[in-house]
Amino acid sequence: MEDTRPEPFPESAILPLVLEGIDEAVVAYLPDFTVTLFNRRAEEMFGIASSRIVGRQFTLEMAKGPGFETLFPIIYSSLAPTVLRLTDAGANPQKTKVVLDSPMREFLIVSHEASGGFAKIVREVTREESLVKSKGDFITIAAHQLRTPATAVNWTFENLEKDATLGDEAKETVRIGHSAAQNLLSIITHLLDAAQIEDGRFGYAFQPTDLVAFLDALLGSAVPVAKQYGVNVYFERPSQPSIPVSIDPSKFGLAVGNIVDNAVKYNVEGGKVVVSATIEGSSAHVTVTDTGPGIASEDIPKLFGKFYRGRAMGAKVTEGSGLGLYLSKNIIEGHRGKVWVESEGEGRGSTFHFTVPLAA
Repeated sequence: MEDTRPEPFPESAILPLVLEGIDEAVVAYLPDFTVTLFNRRAEEMFGIASSRIVGRQFTLEMAKGPGFETLFPIIYSSLAPTVLRLTDAGANPQKTKVVLDSPMREFLIVSHEASGGFAKIVREVTREESLVKSKGDFITIAAHQLRTPATAVNWTFENLEKDATLGDEAKETVRIGHSAAQNLLSIITHLLDAAQIEDGRFGYAFQPTDLVAFLDALLGSAVPVAKQYGVNVYFERPSQPSIPVSIDPSKFGLAVGNIVDNAVKYNVEGGKVVVSATIEGSSAHVTVTDTGPGIASEDIPKLFGKFYRGRAMGAKVTEGSGLGLYLSKNIIEGHRGKVWVESEGEGRGSTFHFTVPLAA
């Protein structure tokens, strides 16, 4: 019986079709910089026909010629105006971000190295980066514009609370309004901080600090809020009288304060928050343990993302910016530390851990 099945597609023809159809530029060249592959997307991205370059040695002299201005810093990345390495030195593949000016263009490059040469996969991200920057600028401007009237509203409620002529009902209304105004100011501040982090403008002013005294003062300021929620806060002091670290007290206080604040608010009435600090190797290790609703295992990987709320958290407290733990993670990592969370599941409480290097 005659076999009427169609012949299989030739394997040798599949790779060229894939390379021509993908949305990334692919440039391959030998160790002597002779170009062996220049796909359709590379032609569009760099404005160069493959016939002009494939089979030719891409020398520095050739790179200076007209039409090669954009391709030159892609192949010779170390000579680009701005290069950001995204992987460790020596890694293969290497990931870098190259930023060109006049006109401004941004590229993400994955460079593969083999004994027979090199291959670069290039994706232009100019538009994406521009949209991200525009979004960040909008948030920053909007938050700045909102902060002035929000501050005025908060100040008004603060003064009304001091008015002895108000009746009990009016005082309760003012108290609720003051609390809402404070929450609004906190949200605006968190938005500004997040925008600065994403824009690379969230700098630190490090100074020698005793972590024990730092935690003692921070937890002391958390007690009045904890009392409002019917939660007790305890500090398990380390055996060492002091733990020397180098931190930005204001911003590190924001990071730790957010974690403690969550442990208080996402808790049960009559519950407790226990903070401890120890020295482990060359780092200080701090834990914040609560008796709250716990965290579902599927929520843990997403917990430090922007605007994320676990199911148990969302049901417990609806106020806040949803940025607290995102800011805490970025600030702690900005101090060369790590942060993570452990929970035995919903209804069993949780423990947040973070580290910070000891001062030399």
